[in-house]
Amino acid sequence: MRVAVAGTFGPLHDGHRTLFEHALRFGTDGVVVALTSDELAVETRHEPRPVPPLEERTRAVTETLRELDEWDRDVELRALETEYGIATEEPSIDALVVSPETAPELEAINDRRRERGFDPVSGIVAPYVYADDGERISSTRIVTGEIDEHGRTVA
Repeated sequence: MRVAVAGTFGPLHDGHRTLFEHALRFGTDGVVVALTSDELAVETRHEPRPVPPLEERTRAVTETLRELDEWDRDVELRALETEYGIATEEPSIDALVVSPETAPELEAINDRRRERGFDPVSGIVAPYVYADDGERISSTRIVTGEIDEHGRTVA
C-alpha cells in the first residue's frame, strides 16, 4: 500500500510523529510526505502564527522519519502547493493518514479522485496526542510557548 500524509509540520511535535508512524507502518509500497509550501502554510492557518521555512521543515521531517522508520520504507518528500494536491493528483496513492480533525476531508478528496478516474483512497486515522494538561498538542500551542513538542507545560 502506498500511503501519503500531508501537513505543515512546523514546528514538529508528537502528534506529527504519530501521523508519520502510521504512514510508515502501513506504507509497505512507499510513503509520500507532502509538506505545505511556504505560501500554502500561510494561507491555511486558521490563526496567523510563525511557520518555519519549508527548507527547515523538510530537514526536521527527514530527520524524524529516519528516527521512526523501523521498516526501511521508501519515503518521498514533496512540496504541497494546493490544499488537496497530491492526494487528488497522484493515482498511485492508496491511503491517506489523517487526524480525527481532517478525516471528514476524505470525502471531498475521493470525490475529486473519482472525477479524475482514480480509485478512492482509504483513510488511516491516527489518534490525537494530548499534552500533560489534557488538551491536544498543536504547533500553535508550541509557538505561543504554552507547551513543548512533547506536550509538557512550559514553565
